[in-house]
Amino acid sequence: MTLLPDIFMPRYALPDLNALPQDIREKILEVQEKSGFVPHVFLMLARRPAEWRAFFAYHDALMLRAESSLTKGEREMIITATSAANQCLYCVVAHGAILRIYEKKPLVADQVAVNYRKADISPRQRAMLDFAMKVCLHSHSVEEADFAALHAHGFDDEDIWDIAGITAFFGLSNRVANVSSMMPNPEFYLLGRVPKSK
Repeated sequence: MTLLPDIFMPRYALPDLNALPQDIREKILEVQEKSGFVPHVFLMLARRPAEWRAFFAYHDALMLRAESSLTKGEREMIITATSAANQCLYCVVAHGAILRIYEKKPLVADQVAVNYRKADISPRQRAMLDFAMKVCLHSHSVEEADFAALHAHGFDDEDIWDIAGITAFFGLSNRVANVSSMMPNPEFYLLGRVPKSK
């Protein structure tokens, strides 16, 4: 069984799944069982097991934090918009697919990636993305007025930390994906584009 299509030509050799430490191999197989394929990021980062564990531990701490008022879809919105600003094809396509699924809106990921200000999102989400883009592109200029704008939409300081943390973490991910020439799995392109029939 081949895990990667021929078009995937990473700059760094991918590890043999069977040669990986058991905890990493089990997690990758769990993801494959759930989604039907192995997202390339899981194998690319597994070439350095200690970094893989640290990356996914921080990923889960940010993306699965139950105390946040950010929805799963809003977290994916942040990733999609800021990954587009960082010109990361892998993250725009992969997280755009997850965004479409969570929001149940087939068009939203493309809108958010190209111009979130014209996307079919709420004013609250637009304010969230305004802040995320500022963190992404001009974090040195974040000021109290930015916090006040988010407070006006019901975000508290911990939510704002989440927005900044997700933006910063995926800025790292975007750069690793770009440097390693990580390409999106073909499966991501179609996910969530056609609503499931009931």
